[in-house]
Amino acid sequence: MTRVKEVIAFLHTIAPNQYQEDYDNAGLIVGNENDVIKGVLISLDCTEAIVDEAISLGVNMIVSHHPIVFKGLKRFTSSSYVERVVMKAIRHDINLFAIHTNLDNVAINGVNSKICELLELTNLQILRPKNTLVNVGAGMIGKLEHAMTTIEFFEHLKTKMFLKTFKHTAVCHKNIEDVAVCGGAGGFLLQDAIQAGAQIFITSDYKYHEFFDADGQIIIADIGHFESERYTIDLLYTLISNNFTNFAAHYTKMDTNPVNYY
Repeated sequence: MTRVKEVIAFLHTIAPNQYQEDYDNAGLIVGNENDVIKGVLISLDCTEAIVDEAISLGVNMIVSHHPIVFKGLKRFTSSSYVERVVMKAIRHDINLFAIHTNLDNVAINGVNSKICELLELTNLQILRPKNTLVNVGAGMIGKLEHAMTTIEFFEHLKTKMFLKTFKHTAVCHKNIEDVAVCGGAGGFLLQDAIQAGAQIFITSDYKYHEFFDADGQIIIADIGHFESERYTIDLLYTLISNNFTNFAAHYTKMDTNPVNYY
């Protein structure tokens, strides 16, 4: 028998909870850490559809990257999707666990190292180390084995990340060799990426006026929030399925991306 607390303890050996940012709400959000696990569903987001999927699979734990609850809830009246998710999870005895910015902030088996792996980058380093911990912090930078022209790298990025499209600033570098990445909203790391010598910074959630901050020094590539973090599901699925063999780990079949393209 494996209990919820054992899975949590294992995941916290990969990404300790104390590494999450102050605004975050990672950890066990709904449930009882002493529950015996019947199965785990792994997803990027925790939505009503994900909880329904967990019910249909007969599992009693959802491990997601994004927490369903960020702010305190004062009422449970089904008036918002957050309340409905929490209420349904409680009603069906499903544990909700999130591993968010703590997983963003680790160099090994983290969100950004997964992106770097997909893009075939080497010589990886944290962009903004957290305190004195060189292997903990925000964003990463790495090198391509061989420099590519910018257009070649754009195609490489689309292929490796399975992108239909992405937004970018003016092409101010002929070739790409040093690549900075930050899964999710990483605009706060732009200057770190420039100072580290990256020719391109891959992230998401850029607003119109923020694109001007590239200022001819770097190419900003906004690939979308979901698109930049979707492979976190692969990361978590591999970690859990390789380390626990007495329950089934399930990769969600739901596409939780709220953004559609026409």
